[in-house]
Amino acid sequence: MTPFRFAAAVGCAVLALGAAHAQQVYQIVGPDGKVTFSDRAPDSSASATPLGGGQRAAGAGDTLPYALRQVASRFPVTLYTGSDCAPCASARTLLVQRGVPFTEKTVNTNEDIEALQRLSGSASLPFGTIGGQQLKGFSDVEWTQYLDAAGYPAQSQLPPSYRRPAATPLVAAVPPPAAPAEAPASAPRRAPVPAPAAPSGPAPSNPAGIIF
Repeated sequence: MTPFRFAAAVGCAVLALGAAHAQQVYQIVGPDGKVTFSDRAPDSSASATPLGGGQRAAGAGDTLPYALRQVASRFPVTLYTGSDCAPCASARTLLVQRGVPFTEKTVNTNEDIEALQRLSGSASLPFGTIGGQQLKGFSDVEWTQYLDAAGYPAQSQLPPSYRRPAATPLVAAVPPPAAPAEAPASAPRRAPVPAPAAPSGPAPSNPAGIIF
């Protein structure tokens, strides 16, 4: 997809978003307790609850400015990086300096590499996605064009309180199974005490049976 077609897709998404807002339905409870439904927000004398598309769970993206949050929800950015990868660091720097909220996935293990190959068709890094658009390798010009087409601001609009999520492995590590508990060792058996040996030779004359 060229940047121009991508921009056209962005425009269609914006129009679709506007139509969704136009179809917002409110459940209105009037001062007399009467419940009605309308696609227009009521005045302050009545309480209203958005229904359908108006309901959205709160998340980390709620700390972003409204316009940036809308772009990030339509065209989320994910960066796949590896250790000791200079182009990966350049791609990360571009996103950070521009104030693009993104998710970073690290590719270090064999399982990570296999997952990346299934995702992108190759094992080259860096690899990025902007919505459904895939970016293989890093080119400052190319990445900037696609970020512009998606609608990300040229200058950072992130609030001072924003904290970028920590990078996580592409494939979550599976903990090894726990070793079975060992049975407690039984106490060693004591060897039987041998009986005293009978004296050899003819028995001495000892009517009392005293042993010396």
